[in-house]
Amino acid sequence: MLAQSFALCALLLQPILGIDLDTSDSSSICDATSLIQGGIMDYYAGTRIGGTVGMFQQPYYWWEAGEVFGGMLENWFLCQNDTYHDIIYDAMIHQAGPDYDFMPSNQSMVEGNDDQGVWGLTVMSAAERNFTNPTEDGVPGWLAMAQGVFNTMWMRWDSEHCGGGVRWQIFTWNSGYNYKNTVSNACMFQLAARLGRYTGNDTYLTKAETVWDWLVDVGFVVLNENGNANVYDGANIDDNCTDIVKNEWSYNQGIVLGGAAYMYNATQNDTSVWKSRLDQIVGGSTEFFFKDKVMYESTCQDSKTCNQDQRSFKSIFSRMLSLTRSLAPYTAETIDPLMEASAEGAAKSCTGGTDGHTCGLNWQLGYHDGYYGLGEQACALEGIQSLMYSKRPAPYTSDNGGSSVGDTEAALNSTSTNVLQSDIKITHKDKVGASIITAVILAVLVGGSIWMIF
Repeated sequence: MLAQSFALCALLLQPILGIDLDTSDSSSICDATSLIQGGIMDYYAGTRIGGTVGMFQQPYYWWEAGEVFGGMLENWFLCQNDTYHDIIYDAMIHQAGPDYDFMPSNQSMVEGNDDQGVWGLTVMSAAERNFTNPTEDGVPGWLAMAQGVFNTMWMRWDSEHCGGGVRWQIFTWNSGYNYKNTVSNACMFQLAARLGRYTGNDTYLTKAETVWDWLVDVGFVVLNENGNANVYDGANIDDNCTDIVKNEWSYNQGIVLGGAAYMYNATQNDTSVWKSRLDQIVGGSTEFFFKDKVMYESTCQDSKTCNQDQRSFKSIFSRMLSLTRSLAPYTAETIDPLMEASAEGAAKSCTGGTDGHTCGLNWQLGYHDGYYGLGEQACALEGIQSLMYSKRPAPYTSDNGGSSVGDTEAALNSTSTNVLQSDIKITHKDKVGASIITAVILAVLVGGSIWMIF
């Protein structure tokens, strides 16, 4: 009898191996995502001694934290699961920064427009999903924070180079300042579309049109005669954005897709233009990023060259496809079968690690491929929870369920805006001075290292 008891205990203590997913059952879907979120939290630094609230451990960058919390916030709504509610809430408040425009001091020297934009999409989701509104004194609503992100990004619109658009980097001293990329502008496009839809303020929709037109005119978004669309990475301003980097990434395609879906939904009285555009972006999405009906990162996955960032891209791509089928229900016929097959593949990849349900990168194999990390967990989370979008309402607006308070002037007088208005220029003397300082610091560090060796 005692031996049987020990055997039973040993069985109960074994890790759950793999994820048994029933794609038609809400409980099964949400149970699977709960396991995956547990894996996500293994990388979270915010609850550890010395960690930063809202940040994941190295080597994961700040923007990816925004992407991951966006997926977890969707899970809170889709599965009505409060397990990580407080962590999501605290992360957004802490990373919003002193002016609540997602320019926090811990990112003040390195933040790019794409980084801020991804967090902007997440906080916009908080408004649209009616996530618990901030109650602390002096803290604005989620809507106001999203408006603050948009306002600060819009002030960086640069008509002098390439006819418009924002640059990749915010600050002149960061590598990539002379590069205009799709993702930064796509985030701004989508955020404007969502603000316009949520508030009913057509000014935002007009600005979204402006960004869209620029993306098409400059050649970053190419609407093809065959009914699909290419979404390329970006170009350098030194050649007036004519030498386009034609890498295609799922997150670029996805964020443009999401923006087009929101514009389609927001312009219900005249949908023909945006339906045509949306159809082409959907066509490109399904052609370039699915193989045998299963999602994959086409530019790097087969060659096994995906870096840490790229291994997370399917996360936001899955979310945008799912939002598209909610905002433009006619697309569900195309999107749903692909997401169901992808969710099944994602679940089958989650058989790795000591816990037995760590997720992999390749969803086409039917087993764990040896890859693991925050990006893989986030992608599996959003791939699987995509099955819940047909069971829950579309994103709310201010007149049909949304309660977040806005501020059209948010962040216009913020610290970050004032820094940008000073138009900082780095001169040759500045560079020489910086080089001298760097040399001195390196000498001290090397000297210290030698002392430690001996």
